[in-house]
Amino acid sequence: MGEITIEQIVSVDGYGIDDEGGIGFFDDIDFGDQSRTDTEQMRWLGGVEAILFGRRTYELFAAYWPHVDPAEDAAARPIQGLPKYVVSRTLERAPWGQGEIEILRSGPVQAARMLTDRYRSVAVWGSFDLADELFRSGLVDVLRLRIVPVLLGGGRPVSPSLTGRTPLELVSSHRDAGGIVTDEYRMRRTPQRDGATI
Repeated sequence: MGEITIEQIVSVDGYGIDDEGGIGFFDDIDFGDQSRTDTEQMRWLGGVEAILFGRRTYELFAAYWPHVDPAEDAAARPIQGLPKYVVSRTLERAPWGQGEIEILRSGPVQAARMLTDRYRSVAVWGSFDLADELFRSGLVDVLRLRIVPVLLGGGRPVSPSLTGRTPLELVSSHRDAGGIVTDEYRMRRTPQRDGATI
């Protein structure tokens, strides 16, 4: 059984989407060349075997990443080369560059379970509605927060409000040359009386 990792870019005060519903604060961030300034991010990407998107994040990625030269941004190579899937019941096609990626119409929970049967490590970026369902269903194994040096003062937090208190174990923390701090947490499962976990 593989693992689901959700990675989100968030402000210092914990918001992944600003109070206008956008990600305009990304424009203030100098991510630089990740092959030079963030070897930890490239190390993590080297262990990812597949990518799962929600519809809106897929559309953002599909409009940008197929056209990025890996010589200019090293993250483009794994993002372009890895198997990619999008959860959607409305998309008819999912173009990616000159090809297409697979649309999973069975819903977030079924899609995640199918992919973790097939791959050891599945990454979810952005895709807040999708991530919410995975959090609520207890299917998230690892949470990676890329904390950027900006305060938003309001917006959309990383986790859905209905999840309540969830204990985490800090696995690693890394600061890159641009000042972005990546904290990686493992979700701590709570034993239940019947032996199941949440």
